[in-house]
Amino acid sequence: MSRKGAKNRTHGRKSRSTGTKATTRVGQVRKPRADLERRLETYKRELNEAREEQTATSEVLRVISSSRGELGAVFETMLANATRLCGAKFGTLNLYDGDVFHIAAVHNVPSAFAAMQNVPFRPHAQSGHAEILRTKRPVQIDDIRAMPPYLEGDPVVLALADFAGARTTVGVPMLKEDALLGTITIYRQEVRPFTDKQIELVQNFANQAVIAIENTRLLNELRQRTDDLTEALGQQTATSEVLGVISSSQGELKPVFQAMLENAVRICEAGFGVLWLYDGTAFRSGAMHNVPNAFEEFWKRGPHPPTPESILSRVVRTKRTVHIADLKAEAGYARGDPMLVAGVDIAGIRSFVVVPMLKEDDLIGAIGIYQQEVRPFNEKQVALVTNFASQAVTRRAMRTG
Repeated sequence: MSRKGAKNRTHGRKSRSTGTKATTRVGQVRKPRADLERRLETYKRELNEAREEQTATSEVLRVISSSRGELGAVFETMLANATRLCGAKFGTLNLYDGDVFHIAAVHNVPSAFAAMQNVPFRPHAQSGHAEILRTKRPVQIDDIRAMPPYLEGDPVVLALADFAGARTTVGVPMLKEDALLGTITIYRQEVRPFTDKQIELVQNFANQAVIAIENTRLLNELRQRTDDLTEALGQQTATSEVLGVISSSQGELKPVFQAMLENAVRICEAGFGVLWLYDGTAFRSGAMHNVPNAFEEFWKRGPHPPTPESILSRVVRTKRTVHIADLKAEAGYARGDPMLVAGVDIAGIRSFVVVPMLKEDDLIGAIGIYQQEVRPFNEKQVALVTNFASQAVTRRAMRTG
């Protein structure tokens, strides 16, 4: 072999070696690029998830701010977002009253399971809800068909597995300090456990639910205090008005009685009212407000002795307040008592309260306020009418004394 040939072979080997090194360098360049693309895809996915969670949280906060204390829409929005973001099939939100769980909201629940939505339940001792009660922590069940409650035939778990097709579940507690207010549970219809991040997301919704419940409680308390103050102011204004009428009446009783009656009807949101005077044997009207014409004519026809089964007869016997939820349901009406028939058929009376006007132990009259629907009066309203009845007695005593 000549030296020239050897040189050529050597040159060929060098060329092949140079080609291998070039290929290796290209592969090394491609590998970091592939890693970078994978990282970029991961960042994009995480960014999309973060945006979805932020959007869901914003939606829940918007519903809370516009709910005006109504929790149903808030719960449903939370549940829908938790179910969707975690890739679950359906979900339930349960409230706990210290004894049993009540379903407060559902999302995408299969129709076969829907019939059990309104049935309160006590959890099986080895169920997920029981473990949440014990630990106050999230509980994941990989397959509820492998759990003792299912194998033992617990009706709630059987319904979830056999009717709703639930397999993997995760439940998180709704806690106020250490008190369990309820749970949020989401379900998959296949055996596929939820990730820690998904469980954390559901827990976040549960925390928001607790905030919504507490805000609603505070809002209701504020509304109640506002209503009480408004009611007290209304009663004070009415009393002042009556006192003003008394001071300017120059001893005339009719305008005083009229002012009392009008204020009693207005503040108690009644339909109409009558103030009767009693002479020991019969009642006559001393004032009327907003009374139906036919009923007004009935009382204008003269004093009426109370019929045996009438409400006024009961007031005469007992000298106590009589509060009737539905006059039409009274036995005396069915038996045709004239006063009861006149009240129902002429005036359309259903709910009413009659308060006696007592001077010491003597009945001198009564005040009655009426509804033309079944809507009983509350204790504060009855107390207000009682106060007006006392003022009427005092004024009449001053006039006749």
